[in-house]
Amino acid sequence: MPANLTPEYLNADKAFKEAKTDDERLSALEEMLRTIPKHKGTEKMQADIKRRISKLKTQHEQKVGKRGFSYHVQREGAGQVALVGAPNVGKSQLLKALTNAEPQIAPYPFTTILPVPGMMAFEDIHIQLIDLPPFSHEHTEPWLPEIVRPADAVLLVVSFNSDPIEDIDFITERLSQYKIKLIREIDHSLPFNIAQKRTIIVCNMWDVPNAEENFQVLKELLSDKYDMLAVSALHGTNLDVLRRSVFDLLKIIRIYPKEPGKPLDRSTPPYTVPRNSTLLDFAGRVHKDFLNLKFARLWGPGAKFEGQTITREQILYDGDIVELHL
Repeated sequence: MPANLTPEYLNADKAFKEAKTDDERLSALEEMLRTIPKHKGTEKMQADIKRRISKLKTQHEQKVGKRGFSYHVQREGAGQVALVGAPNVGKSQLLKALTNAEPQIAPYPFTTILPVPGMMAFEDIHIQLIDLPPFSHEHTEPWLPEIVRPADAVLLVVSFNSDPIEDIDFITERLSQYKIKLIREIDHSLPFNIAQKRTIIVCNMWDVPNAEENFQVLKELLSDKYDMLAVSALHGTNLDVLRRSVFDLLKIIRIYPKEPGKPLDRSTPPYTVPRNSTLLDFAGRVHKDFLNLKFARLWGPGAKFEGQTITREQILYDGDIVELHL
């Protein structure tokens, strides 16, 4: 079968041959992979391009590894959630649909080569999502676990355009090599050096043929291990449900501070604290001086009546309004 190479591919091939640096070669190879016709006649060419991309990236890692090369994403918002997945499952499209970020999106693998953070709005708070390069049999960035480990939770994105079971098994195995375990709930019997990350499996591309049937099969196989949700990042299907699910995944609550003698200022963002936090936990988050508070008044879901006087040991609930008194 003839290759029928496009002018775009031929231009990229010319750029590769004329490249003088590894970065230029890598950029040209990625453009070649993006523009090469995808059919049986080019399978060997595609495999060769992928091999050369992997080789160049490995050489780059060996060079920068001696300098202790790594990435760190500054935490922002109410929580930090890492998006992990295999190539071309729609992680970048999902990030763009949920946040203000503008990641590069293309129908070929390894478009994302660096961490891309974005802030997802959920009602009156923001949660940080981080799109990451893919976990792949061909090439996986060695620093990926360094981003996943400090994250508060994980969205494991899969697609019905590939084999989601194989992708999930591969990713969980790779992370386990770095003592990172994706879980539904914390297992206190595991060794302390195992980083447990609450995880939702996000099944993207809900609009592809037979997606609903495939999702039901996936749920039957994995629903005892993970929470799962089907979405379409492209068409917006179930994205509001996903926002709520991410908030629930973080196991946090919102508490609204109120100044004594004044109405609640709704323009002030709430504080976020872990579930089952006490009044004293919240007071310390506001300011260390409030650790010596005399009492507090409570309105909202946790109050027996409006303006209830509460003690330091009072457990707070999402949406509670608290007035602190020194």
